[in-house]
Amino acid sequence: MTMTEREFWTVLHGLVFGTVFLLAFAGGFAGLWSLQPALTTSAGIRERMKRLLIGMWTMAVIAWLTVFSGTYVVYPWYRDPNPSSPRSFLLSNPDTSAWHTFGMEWKEHVGWFAPILATPAAFIVTYYGTSLAERNRLRKAALVLFTIAFAASAVAGLFGAFLNKVAPIR
Repeated sequence: MTMTEREFWTVLHGLVFGTVFLLAFAGGFAGLWSLQPALTTSAGIRERMKRLLIGMWTMAVIAWLTVFSGTYVVYPWYRDPNPSSPRSFLLSNPDTSAWHTFGMEWKEHVGWFAPILATPAAFIVTYYGTSLAERNRLRKAALVLFTIAFAASAVAGLFGAFLNKVAPIR
């Protein structure tokens, strides 16, 4: 089995970065959720911080890698003016034009919310450290930012997977 360069970048952008992003989200969310004095000891909170920091920053960095690789590597191939490009293919048929006018337009804009929101969530965890366990409102704010970042990436990822199925980049 061989892949073209474009297929490789599409897989790296969507499947590899997306999988790492999902794993980092799961770890980061669980870590933030359980970072409460009522659920663990002070030693337990200190021990969890290392994993929490790794999960939060991994998600933020992967989110940035995903949007940059999508925007500056994969997306130009999609928008190629060539009549055989995925964009031209989708717009040439009224039955598939909504995939571009709705799906791709949402994907390309909503996806940027993921790194923009995951980064301040990771910063909150880094800045406040173990004291975040005592600062319930800040911890919940980080959880909200983190969850919205995940939701934005889920929307972009779903549209990306569906668009690649309908009009793959070759």
